[in-house]
Amino acid sequence: MTNPVLRAARGYAKAVTKKRKVAILTARIRTLEEHLQKHPKDKKNRRFLLMDLDRRRKMLGYLRRVNYSTFENTCKQLDIQYSPPQPYTRRVTKRWLVKKALCIKVFQEKQKLKAAERLKQRREWQARARAAREQQEKQVQKKQVQEEQAQEGTPV
Repeated sequence: MTNPVLRAARGYAKAVTKKRKVAILTARIRTLEEHLQKHPKDKKNRRFLLMDLDRRRKMLGYLRRVNYSTFENTCKQLDIQYSPPQPYTRRVTKRWLVKKALCIKVFQEKQKLKAAERLKQRREWQARARAAREQQEKQVQKKQVQEEQAQEGTPV
């Protein structure tokens, strides 16, 4: 039985599915790798190799998003180890650090201003709550006094 990469690469004219295109690119990549082992100074084919690697990586990413089971089968059959792309990380420069420090400082100042406002608001709420509690206690006391008076006024 022949290599699955070569088997898929034979149907080059009929390459319609992404799976087949990945197989064809894998075959080309492997032949270019062998060629570059023998001829390490061949810059043109190194460029073709990098372009094919990038094209295959994009196709595998598409397959992974659209149909994960096909992606897994393709990677297993072609003996490819796919690693997802790294998340974007910003390059840290002095300018960026200074800008970030300024933003943090501005944010902290804004929080301090808001904190004073929140404290004032909280005290107002507490005063309202205290007044409502006192009013409720007065009403309860009035009811108790009225009940006591009512009990004293009625003969036992």
